[in-house]
Amino acid sequence: MAVGVRKEARSITRARSWRPSGDACFQALVLAAAMTILVITMLFLLELARQAYPAFATYGWGFLFGTEWSRGRREFGALPFIYGTVVSSAIALAVGGLVGLGMAIFLTELAPRWLRAPLSYMAELLAAIPSVVYGFWGLQVVVPWMAHTVQPRLQEALGFIPLFEGAPYGVGMLTAGLVLGVMILPTVAAVSKDVISAVPQSQREGMLALGATRWETISRVVLPYARAGITGALILGLGRAFGETIATTMLIGNNPQIRASLFAPASTMASIIASQFNESTGALRAALVAIALLLFALTLLVNMGAQLLIHRMNKAREV
Repeated sequence: MAVGVRKEARSITRARSWRPSGDACFQALVLAAAMTILVITMLFLLELARQAYPAFATYGWGFLFGTEWSRGRREFGALPFIYGTVVSSAIALAVGGLVGLGMAIFLTELAPRWLRAPLSYMAELLAAIPSVVYGFWGLQVVVPWMAHTVQPRLQEALGFIPLFEGAPYGVGMLTAGLVLGVMILPTVAAVSKDVISAVPQSQREGMLALGATRWETISRVVLPYARAGITGALILGLGRAFGETIATTMLIGNNPQIRASLFAPASTMASIIASQFNESTGALRAALVAIALLLFALTLLVNMGAQLLIHRMNKAREV
């Protein structure tokens, strides 16, 4: 009996002696995985900066604020593409953000149980559709509808406003922004739904016990409680709109000019890279890589700003 106890004790001691080395190996593996992400990001940035340097060295700050894009004259400016990216993404955020948030509120607060699962599935299905399919749908359905119905009526009613001037081409920033809004809708809806579902039920019950209506409960308790997560959902959607390429290239018109009208064809940072990079050499290639670097920096700044905003919201809620 005593011999068996001693053997068991020795086996336990040996197992414990292996634990530190096992823990060290595990920590080293997860640290290597984390550092791999950092290394890949740094290598990616360094390569972009290396290839973009000739453009910044040649044009300086004029590259950021220049409005000319001409292969023949070798004049390249990124401002038209920055403008097109920001405007089309803002339209997408206004459309997809509002509709996605409304869908999330309905699914979590108002929808009957039998309807929640089918609607959630349909929203997730939208996220799985390839962007080229959205672009094809936009060309076949949205562009004719915009050219023959929406844009003529908007021009007739609001043509005195510069935003709605110009011929109704169908393609343009407004069309691209609407389709982008549909594309980011499932992202905003899914994340917002999860965040709103995480609001404690006691918060709702307490407000209802005080005699509040369902709308007052949602607007005064649920949404303020979940605002940090909802902000994160909107930023995720905005990030996808910034980087979307194929659908935007098919629908925005690819005109490297700044126009006030939302009907006018334009171009984004992603679309100009997709449409011209394969045939580019020399100064044009350097300019396109510089635009890619600017797009990366813009997306990074937006995400960093969102993280800071969410952090401040969480701190304010704790206070």
